[in-house]
Amino acid sequence: MRGTRVCALLMALIASPAPSSAEGISTPRTLPAFQHAEGAPDCRAPPGLRRVLAFAQDNDRQFMQGVAAGLAAAARDRGLEFEILRAANDPELMVTQVREARAQAVGALVAAPINAASLSPAIKELIRSGAYVGSIVAPPATSILNAPQYRTGQVLAEAARSYIEKNLRGKARVVLLTHDSNQFLAQRFVAMRHVFAQMPGVTLVADISPVTVNKQGGYETMKKIMIAHTHIDVVLGADTVVLGALAAMREAGRTNRLQFFGGIDGEPEALAELMKGQEYRATISLASPVFAYAMGHHAADWLEGRPVPQAMDILPTSLTRDNIAQYEADSRDPAAVWRDAARRDRYLTMYGRICYDTRDQFLDFPWSSERRPAQP
Repeated sequence: MRGTRVCALLMALIASPAPSSAEGISTPRTLPAFQHAEGAPDCRAPPGLRRVLAFAQDNDRQFMQGVAAGLAAAARDRGLEFEILRAANDPELMVTQVREARAQAVGALVAAPINAASLSPAIKELIRSGAYVGSIVAPPATSILNAPQYRTGQVLAEAARSYIEKNLRGKARVVLLTHDSNQFLAQRFVAMRHVFAQMPGVTLVADISPVTVNKQGGYETMKKIMIAHTHIDVVLGADTVVLGALAAMREAGRTNRLQFFGGIDGEPEALAELMKGQEYRATISLASPVFAYAMGHHAADWLEGRPVPQAMDILPTSLTRDNIAQYEADSRDPAAVWRDAARRDRYLTMYGRICYDTRDQFLDFPWSSERRPAQP
């Protein structure tokens, strides 16, 4: 009788799928277009996890507020609980929060990593538990959200180039407020340098990364730059730091009607400045509520045993007075964008395919849809 029970147990173990070791894909590769594979068998839903979507939020800049709004809307529409884990730029706190989410059997989490390397072990633990893990730019994750970073920087630099050639006779003193300390965003600034290297009348008077990627970081950095440089024509970077730089220059009385301030992210304050028609002349939209709404839907699909993309592009759009109204409408109602395939495809492109049963195929390398351009 005992032998029969042992035999039955062995047969059950053989028949049961082995638990995922969740080792991930660490060798860079291209991914095919995401296919829903209608009619194909769905994956299993992860057992023992709660229908909770958590957002590990790095800070409260407007871009991240847009992410939180998009995730909250998707959670509401798909019947998920939603919670925000605010780390306030503290990487150790973020690690603790993600590990607590794992202990509480949270079923889905989207992270905006402060320090990707220190967060990685906690993220992998969460993936091994069977949870959906989306990440904004940095690996590891079951699904990575990125932008074509070189193209994003190029779009902004080309807007500045056109302005310099038309309004400044091809000559300008330029400040780049970079994120070169963040390897995942560095390509946008490589693109800017490539554009300005082709302009003999342009001088980069500062090419520097603020200590913190927020408005205060841009403000403090520009105050230091102004000590050495009394005249600046162009300032480029993420919206949040460029807005801080603009505040510093206004405070010092260093702004003028011919300057070009331009940013990336399409933040609400940048849009308001753009509409004034003064120094702020361009912002490149990365539509955080729209991509976050998509990630929230992917989280719900995962928890219901459906496949989701391994990666997703948010496509850069140069905002002008002519298209701001549509962009703001889409940001207020990302659900309408999600339901309209044509509108959704203007913002998002999805790649690869993964689900609970194949979670060992999560991405553990800096995924990008772009090939890295050769250095000059």
